[in-house]
Amino acid sequence: MKVKLSILYAWLVRTATLLLPNIPLFMRFRGFLYSLMMKRCGRNFQVTSTAILNSLSGLVVGNDVYIAHNCVLIGLDIEIGDKVLVGPNCIISSANHTFQDDAYRFGKSEPRAAKIGSGSWIAGNCSVVGGGVLPPMSVLGAGSVLNKPFTETRGLYAGAPAGFIKKLQ
Repeated sequence: MKVKLSILYAWLVRTATLLLPNIPLFMRFRGFLYSLMMKRCGRNFQVTSTAILNSLSGLVVGNDVYIAHNCVLIGLDIEIGDKVLVGPNCIISSANHTFQDDAYRFGKSEPRAAKIGSGSWIAGNCSVVGGGVLPPMSVLGAGSVLNKPFTETRGLYAGAPAGFIKKLQ
């Protein structure tokens, strides 16, 4: 019941604040409203008006996090560290579909955590799916798909599926 209530509440927040301009004051206000139903939320959580956050009850966000335009966060186990920047048009999901009765349509959801380390940047048009872990102070290159855990701190990861490219200074 709590999950369904958090989805309804997220829709209500998005609808009620959709026309507020995307300036820090209103983005922080929007983040504050979302935080009321979240598992845990730090200070200065900024969310743009066109971002979609579902299942707030499983979302953990650190301090100074920014979610850009047209991002979708969906799932019951998403953890975002401090000082994270999520670029436009990104999807973060903490579950994968399974195959059942000759289709994925009715397969049970397979929940797996999605984690973004502190100080990281997810560039535009990326997907982070269940099981994906971006280490602290790392960059996920534009258009990448993160579907497995990585451990190299301060790394550049890119591709579909994402792979380690190089160590950042």
